[in-house]
Amino acid sequence: MEKPRPAAGGASAGASAAASAAAPELTERQRRHLRGLAHVLAPVVRLGSAGLTEAVASETARALGDHELIKVKAPGGDRAARDELFAELARRTGSALVHRIGNVAVLYRPRAEPPGLVIPDR
Repeated sequence: MEKPRPAAGGASAGASAAASAAAPELTERQRRHLRGLAHVLAPVVRLGSAGLTEAVASETARALGDHELIKVKAPGGDRAARDELFAELARRTGSALVHRIGNVAVLYRPRAEPPGLVIPDR
């Protein structure tokens, strides 16, 4: 059975298709491996004062489709609010929240074709 692909065209179509996909379940070993790979990455998505908008979710979904593993930077402030923001962004994009430190989070969503990152088996 073939996996559904995001519709070409509107940015919101990509975000909604990504949200319908389940976030990958990662073991601690896989998280550790992905944290190591993400260490050298620079944030590719930065959240502004408007917070988590549909445009930010769409751009994050597009970046995950391109890179599979990305860093997202949020503005400083309340830690609990940032944690909720990162969790909501991961949910909307169908990605796994690998790690969060300070105001930077690492998100991972595997790409079906062509396969990108190789992570250890469970």
